[in-house]
Amino acid sequence: MGERADTAFNTTGSKWLLPVSEYLGFPLDQVNFLACQVFALAAAFWFRLYLSPSHANPLVRHAVATLLGIAFLIFCFGWYSAHILTVVVASYLIIIQADINNVHRYSMVTAMGYLTACQVSRVFIFNYGILSTDFSGPLMIVTQKITTLAFQLHDGIRKKSEQLTPEQKLLAINVRPSLIEYLSYNLNFLSILVGPCSNYKDYVDFIEGRHISRRLRQHSGTCNGQNGYDKMPDPSPLNAVCQKLLVCCGCMLFFLTVTRSLPITYNVDPHFVSHAPFLTRLTYAFFSIQAARPKFYFAWTLADAVNNAAGYGFSGMDENGKPSWDLICNLNILGIETATSFKTFIDNWNIRTGIWLKAVCYDRAPKHRLALTFILSALWHGVYPGYYFTFITAIPITMAARAIRKSIRHYFLGFRGLKLGYDTLTWAATQLAICYTVMPFLLLAVEPTLVYYRSMYFHVHIISILAAIVLHQKHKPREPSATTKTFSSTSSSLSSSCSADCQPVHSNNNDKVD
Repeated sequence: MGERADTAFNTTGSKWLLPVSEYLGFPLDQVNFLACQVFALAAAFWFRLYLSPSHANPLVRHAVATLLGIAFLIFCFGWYSAHILTVVVASYLIIIQADINNVHRYSMVTAMGYLTACQVSRVFIFNYGILSTDFSGPLMIVTQKITTLAFQLHDGIRKKSEQLTPEQKLLAINVRPSLIEYLSYNLNFLSILVGPCSNYKDYVDFIEGRHISRRLRQHSGTCNGQNGYDKMPDPSPLNAVCQKLLVCCGCMLFFLTVTRSLPITYNVDPHFVSHAPFLTRLTYAFFSIQAARPKFYFAWTLADAVNNAAGYGFSGMDENGKPSWDLICNLNILGIETATSFKTFIDNWNIRTGIWLKAVCYDRAPKHRLALTFILSALWHGVYPGYYFTFITAIPITMAARAIRKSIRHYFLGFRGLKLGYDTLTWAATQLAICYTVMPFLLLAVEPTLVYYRSMYFHVHIISILAAIVLHQKHKPREPSATTKTFSSTSSSLSSSCSADCQPVHSNNNDKVD
């Protein structure tokens, strides 16, 4: 017991905040992380106000963002930060020296290979003993950035315009970045600890002062220049930052009062598993998974607020003419909590990672795109066995959800009451399926995962596999009624009117992943 307590207050980084950690009862590595993010928030306001493009040239802004990011790495991870610096420098050498025909392949193999080696060490060398906020988190973010830039550089220099999709054309990079630009993009203090991964062009526009003005001009262009947005001063992110900080406070309060009283590990407690009725176990699993989400909400929302405070993340004006700061947001909490399908949940969770997977794998693979994307996602997350239980379990659930949706959904669209009942039922089924699927992701190891699935009698596995097999044999659903067609066309028109920057990652692949 004493050894575990010592571990809780240990870290590979700075120990300056050890008294605070002991006083609050929080692990030191988490205290260091939170301290850096709070400092980053204050530094972001200073960066926007006193190092704005009108006060400092891009070189100074690049240098300050990079040095602060490296300082955060050293403070949180000590000498382990050398892993992140090593892979960034090695990848820059590839960008500069490698043949442009293969630069994206070399970068992918180097970054993913190094990340996988570090992930393997967590499990098999340290035997799950690495701290909860270890260096692999920033390394995962850096891997996304390295590969994103490499593919966009290959698009811009090597490929012809007609070989690219409209989105790839927009993001293609025509000139190799300088060393300071590359370091700043990968190591800047705004996103080094939590992310999110953003596009290189957007980041350089932000550093050089074009980020907001360019999007205002784009919005003005869609309105035929009638609204004057292109002539207005840069909108302030203060309201967006305050709203996101309020969400963070709510998530922190929920974590302190609810999450800590519903530990995930209690789902596999021997006494609980052997004595509690099935419905009690199912109910506890549901609420413990729900309670585990706010810590992710907190981290990602705070990271978004930090970027916004620096003036980064502006996506344009919304339909009400108000500034929207969700360009690089990583989640949609309302979309997650009200999801009525597996796909909707995934589309609103860890959005920037989904966009990265789509950009470097799904849109480029010649065949087996979905399978290759799942494999890349699994490798990127790590090598804990629980991760693979989650991804494997998701396959029959996804297939069953698609089959059920195609077979019966159209029967409920003609009447509002039926549609409400269908949505309520699918919401409950989705949330329970998500709970069942992600439990191994949090339990990590094989033994507790099998204990949990045995306690649940593998019921979701059995139901989803049977549903997928039975409904796959059925004929395609009948032609929708006129009411259904009207509903579908209305939905399509509403969907198409949304900005591309706000779309879920798989919103253009509904026929493949619903």
